[in-house]
Amino acid sequence: MDEDHAEPETAAPDLDFEAALAEFQELAVSAGAHIAATLTQRRPRAEISTLIGPGKVEEVQAVVASTGANLVLFDHDLTPSQTRNLNDLLPVRVIDRTQLILDIFARHARTREGQLQVELAQLEYQLPRLAGRGKAMSQLGGGIGTRGPGETKLETDRRRIRERIDRLKAQLEQVRRNRRQQRQRREAVPVPTVALVGYTNAGKSTLFNALTDAGVLESSRMFATLDPKLRHLALPSRRKVLLSDTVGFIRNLPHTLVTSFRATLEEVERAELLLHVRDASSPTNDEQKAQVEAVLSELDVAQTPTLQVFNKIDLLGEQEREVLLVSLGKDAIAVSARTGEGLDKLTAAIEERIGGVEAPDPTATAHFRIPQREGRTLAALEGGAFLEGKRFEGNLVFFTARGPSSLLQRYRRYQVHDASMLPETSPEDRPRLRTLRS
Repeated sequence: MDEDHAEPETAAPDLDFEAALAEFQELAVSAGAHIAATLTQRRPRAEISTLIGPGKVEEVQAVVASTGANLVLFDHDLTPSQTRNLNDLLPVRVIDRTQLILDIFARHARTREGQLQVELAQLEYQLPRLAGRGKAMSQLGGGIGTRGPGETKLETDRRRIRERIDRLKAQLEQVRRNRRQQRQRREAVPVPTVALVGYTNAGKSTLFNALTDAGVLESSRMFATLDPKLRHLALPSRRKVLLSDTVGFIRNLPHTLVTSFRATLEEVERAELLLHVRDASSPTNDEQKAQVEAVLSELDVAQTPTLQVFNKIDLLGEQEREVLLVSLGKDAIAVSARTGEGLDKLTAAIEERIGGVEAPDPTATAHFRIPQREGRTLAALEGGAFLEGKRFEGNLVFFTARGPSSLLQRYRRYQVHDASMLPETSPEDRPRLRTLRS
């Protein structure tokens, strides 16, 4: 395999050149490639016809011949004409950055939904590149009476791809409808959603497992986790939230992927809180942060409350860790998903933002008087809130509950609005009450 990296005049790289090149090499390895050689070129402007200059094309030809490479990868998006010209000039297949990422996504899609989304992105990428496959399609030329079998084959391929795209969009719309129905059922019993977002390989899946024991795949390979996961997370107050793990972002994430994966990213769009997981050990984590925020802006969720989570602090030296901890603001937490350090502070910070006064479902306190026969109601309150001062009188149970206002309001018919109406707890009752609570 051979690889080339070219920089156009119109866009300066967002990441340090060496870091960007290393990231692209990791992409290639994640796709299963073995790197035979790496070539780079700096030009004042990109060559319109081939992206790289004629001399560099000849150099690539020589390297392919000497290494026996069977593929050339470009860390850049190629136009259809550039791809066609390079395939004509080079003796092996040429693939650009978007096609490489699509291939990795196709390898890692496990669910039917993920496979549909990847196929849609691949077809939308392929459609404009069908034109001009001249010699292979035996196109005779333009004009009346000159349209040959090659042109007919091209039009047939285009029509089939468009029809398949329409079918995939219809199937994904059905996925969106199913998600809306599931969400409506969830919203009948309000449970806030917290979404993990971040750069690929920042440790989101490891953090997701550490918080929920979900057992999802953890890998250093890019985009190892593609399909979304939802799990319940119990906070210190017993409040439950839904934690969502999403696909990692990357610099220059192809727009077709963002569009195709809208159904997957709906949980991000509807989340009450975003946990932006950042690799504290990465020298380019500030640039990675900017790339993630650019994608979040494209999803129109840039205004969603966000908690910065600096992961992998176990990889920092003592001095680096001290500098990081001193620099953290009120909306940032330092953790190690691998060792568990800082996870208690993270769940407390989530609790504060989900259950605060200005939160959609703030924490509240209410007094209850419930018949003992209402076992389901008692179990729901005990499972989702802290109960204090529980006391039995006849067939009634009296207590004070502190928990999500949505949960307490669900059973407001049992509430006692005047705390003085609750029976007093005598000193001899307290040991028995502590036993009941335990």
